[in-house]
Amino acid sequence: MKLIQAFIWSLLSLTALCLPGVSWAQTQTWPTKPVKFVVAFAPGGPADIIGRILGQKLGEALGQNVVVENRGGAGGSIASGIVAKADPDGYTLLINTSSYAVNPAMSRNLPFDPEKDLLISTLVASSPNLIVASPTLKARNLKEVMAEAQSGKYNYGSAGAGTTPQLSAEYLFKVLGKVNVTHVPFQGAGPALNAAMAGQIELASVALPAAVELVKAGKVKGLAVTSNKRVAAIGDVPTVAESGFAGFEDYTWVGVFAPAKTPEAIVQRIQREVAAIQRQPDFQAKLAATGFEVMGGSTKEAQDFLQQELIKWARVVKETGAKVD
Repeated sequence: MKLIQAFIWSLLSLTALCLPGVSWAQTQTWPTKPVKFVVAFAPGGPADIIGRILGQKLGEALGQNVVVENRGGAGGSIASGIVAKADPDGYTLLINTSSYAVNPAMSRNLPFDPEKDLLISTLVASSPNLIVASPTLKARNLKEVMAEAQSGKYNYGSAGAGTTPQLSAEYLFKVLGKVNVTHVPFQGAGPALNAAMAGQIELASVALPAAVELVKAGKVKGLAVTSNKRVAAIGDVPTVAESGFAGFEDYTWVGVFAPAKTPEAIVQRIQREVAAIQRQPDFQAKLAATGFEVMGGSTKEAQDFLQQELIKWARVVKETGAKVD
């Protein structure tokens, strides 16, 4: 009987080796070629900033180049769809933001299933969102903006429908401020900020890192941050609560995702390498300078966090009535 069982197990093992996909040997030697980061938004936004800083560090740790490819659009879901269909071999990874948790509640026609087609390996960093104004706007603070927005003629830009900065703005303006400010979606925080600088839109709601240097240079007006305390990088900008809207707090996070069938050994290797990078003082300093804070945690913790975020943002979308533009 034992000989029969041994024969069966041997046969099953040989069959498994013949199946398509990533072999055990490939898993053990990963990576043997460059790794691609598909960034879900245009250059200049939080996903792009993290993708480039992390990509350089991860490339050094792995001994292979990490190539960054920006594929913005549809609130990050275009890039998610691309990576969901990629070979699950660890060579095509997704850098996306908390928009990943918002998209399912905002759209029924996603090009991927967020709970089946992709998995999160690790959380990298988070930052509060920031409401900024065009330098040509007369309003000096959020209270004055709310008063002037009663006219119904104000527009605000974001990195796209289904991003947390967009929902921050929707909740702040429509629920708390009771003013109608029209949303103008862009393919990333960078394009939205460019439009605000040019006076094409009055306001923009973006993840803070994308706008820090512009606020410091006076190219846009920093009105309010959505954290519970001021951010050292732009200490003169008050919180939303300080601006008269107590109890408001919101953040954008950035994580690394892989196709769902990526071998567990590779997913865990990515998590360990990123965790080691997060402990490096120079990496922490680069993030802090742009308004990011390191998140970290195990893959299991990241996956549990994502499930909570999916529930949270479904509730916020329902409360605000936000829709894909």
